[in-house]
Parts: sequence; structure tokens; C-alpha cells
Amino acid sequence: MSLSADPRSPAPGAAPPDPAVVVRTSGYLKLLALAAVLGVLIAAAAYGFLALVSKVQSMTYTDLPKALGFHGTPPWWPLPLLGVAGLLVGVTVRYLPGTGGHEPAEGLSTTGAPGAIELPGVFLAALATLGLGAVLGPEAPLIALGGGLAVLAVKGPSRDVPPQVVAVVGAAGSFAAVSTLLGSPLLGAFLLMEASGLAGSMLGVVLVPGLLAAGLGSLIFIGLGSWTGLGTYSLALTSVPHADRPDIAEFGWALVIGAAAALLGTGIRRSALLLKARVERHRMPATVVTGLAVAGSAIAYSEATGKDAVDVLYSGQSAMGPLLAGHAGYSAGALVLLVVCKSLAYCASLSAFRGGPVFPAMFVGATGGMALSHLAGLPLTAAFAMGIGGMSVALLRLPMTSVLLATLLLGADGLTVMPLVIVSVVVAYVLTLRLGPRGGGPKAPAARG
Repeated sequence: MSLSADPRSPAPGAAPPDPAVVVRTSGYLKLLALAAVLGVLIAAAAYGFLALVSKVQSMTYTDLPKALGFHGTPPWWPLPLLGVAGLLVGVTVRYLPGTGGHEPAEGLSTTGAPGAIELPGVFLAALATLGLGAVLGPEAPLIALGGGLAVLAVKGPSRDVPPQVVAVVGAAGSFAAVSTLLGSPLLGAFLLMEASGLAGSMLGVVLVPGLLAAGLGSLIFIGLGSWTGLGTYSLALTSVPHADRPDIAEFGWALVIGAAAALLGTGIRRSALLLKARVERHRMPATVVTGLAVAGSAIAYSEATGKDAVDVLYSGQSAMGPLLAGHAGYSAGALVLLVVCKSLAYCASLSAFRGGPVFPAMFVGATGGMALSHLAGLPLTAAFAMGIGGMSVALLRLPMTSVLLATLLLGADGLTVMPLVIVSVVVAYVLTLRLGPRGGGPKAPAARG
């Protein structure tokens, strides 16, 4: 791809490159072919990472207690599990290059692929975080690992690769790594596009290689899921209650849920940033203590409700479907306590561990919406969707992605409640920005590369 400057950042006073001219070049066709090859390879690597995380979760939470002679998982088991997680993450962040990846308390980072020397730290910190019970998701580590591996494949000591090519290849690797994680390759691509601030006349030129990598990556995930019998590790709901067309009362609830999500999301993020500053001063002991706090929240919820501590532990990605399908087994009080304990564990995890903020935010919002659905005039499916949208935008500051996360997940019923979700997301987004620091609010996302 023979461009003299980054197509998203033309020199001052210079006309931006013509997309039609760029697409006709042989270099761009080579870039598409490279994105296709990398999409296949990185999607396979991402699938292997997710399979490894799932295996570590089952081995440490279920298999290990049985091997030690316990009948089932003892209620106190999250304490040693999260203590070890804190120790491993603390050692990785302190001693390995790259501090284990980006700080999740700062939001979803798409500021560029990590260097080759940083990839082991990102991998180990994410595996300890996700596999041993901290409340963060796999999307941020996959974005970093996918982009880093793609850049590593094209760069070398003797290769002079233009920065814009490195940026596009890194983005394609990230697209492939999260291709089906959110349920659709298009949704994963949209998340990366909005988070990176990608725009302008060259949007399609830069985006097409990423979409190609995501599409092929999705096929790899599906193929490996069928071949191995492990599934695709894609966010999905198998049982969604029917949603009727919204009425005026539900639009009133959209305002309430949006406001509540903004308040709760702002509280979680501000508390996480305050804790993060303290964790950084005493990295290893503080990360262990933070892990024990996550475990304590899970144990308190389990002892108070009789439910499994897994409801609080982990990202919530695989727990949302069973929670919605088994909603009749949760009282309003149990759901409120789950929101409180999951939020505390999420806040603590954001401050010290390494992972993504998307899935826990969705889970907290979904649970809060389900709790409110016990009140008059608020159907379950609408409340579930509005809660996801409101909390997602409160933590991610990505309004379009938040609407899509809440609606595409629900299939046809998601389209029915989309107007409610939009109202909830807009209210939460505006209030979140107003509740943020004066003089600027959140930082604008940096473009990849």
C-alpha cells in the first residue's frame, strides 16, 4: 500500500488521498491478501486462547477442589483462587515489559498494537485474570494480542514497513481476534471502529482489510467450534422472552434506567480510578488484597442467596444467558444483591487486574434491568436490553456500540425494543459526560497507529 502518509492524518494543508485511487493500487490488493491470511491465523490463535481460559476456569474452580477431596466447590474457594490471581498479575505487571497490557479502568484501549516484547506480559496477565475469577472480559487482551501478533508478522529487523501499513495490519489482527466474541463480526468491527475514532474519506479503505479479517476469523471460530466440540465462545442468548411494542410507560422507564446506569457506572469508574492510584504504589500486595476483595464479594453473595459464587466471578459473558433463562429463580432482592456484589468486584478488578470492561458492564446492566422488571410497567426483555445499553455506554462512552450490544444480542426482540434502548443510552451517555471531570470529560479515543 504505497501511501506517503497516514490516510487518517494528512499533512496540514494537503488534500487527503483519494480512496478510489488507493483501492486501485497493487499495494492495496496485497494488503487485502495479507489481511486475509493474518485473519485466519490470528483467529485460530484467539480461539486457542479462549479455549485455554475456559479450561483454566473449569480446572481451578471445579476440577481442582474435587481432586483435593472436596464434595463440590467449597464456599471459601474463591479466596485462594483470587489470591493466586492477584499474585500472578502483580508479578507480571511489575516485572515484565508492558505492564500486562492497558489499564481497564481507563476504558477500552485501541491506541496501538503492543510491541513483541510486551506480548508475553499481556498473555500471562490476561490468563491469570480471566482464568482465576477476576471480573473482566477477554476483549481487550484479544485486541492487544491480535494486533501485536499481526504487526509482529509484518515487521522485522530488516523490514522497513510504512507506519500506515503497520496501523492497518494491526487493526486487521484485532478485528480477527474479536471476530465472533460479541456475537457478530460486524459488531466487533463496529466496536473497534468507534473506539479508535476511525472516520473520514479513507474510512472504507482502512476498514475493509479489518472487515475481511473479521469475516474470515468468524469462519475459523465456527469451524474450530464445530471440529473441537467446544463451541465458538461467542456471546449468545438461547432463550429470550417475547417483547411487545413499547408503550409510554416503558419510555418513562428508559429515562429512569439511563439515569441509574449513569450514576452507577460513574461510581464504579471513579472508585476504580481511586483504587488504581493506591494499587500502583504497592503493586504486588495491593493486587493480592484486591483479588481477595473480589472473592469476598462473591462469597457474600453466595452465602446470602444460596446461589453459586460464579454469578459474581468472571466476566459474565457465559452467565448472561442462564441468568435470563432462569430469571424466575431469582427474587428481586437476590438480583439487587447480585448487582451490588458484581459492581464491587468489577470495580476492584478494574483497579488492579488486566482485561476488558465490556462484558461485566453488560452483566451488571442486564441484572439491574431484571431487578427493576419486578416493578409495574416494565417488561423483562425491555428492562434487560435497556440495562445493558445504559451500563455499557456509562463505562465505555461508545453510544452506537452500546445500542448494538443491547439489541443485536436479543435478535428480533432486540429490534422491537431498540427505541427504548436508544433513549436509555442517550440519557446515560449525556449524564455520564456531565458527571465526569469539568473541562473536557472523557479523553477522545486515539486512532490506532
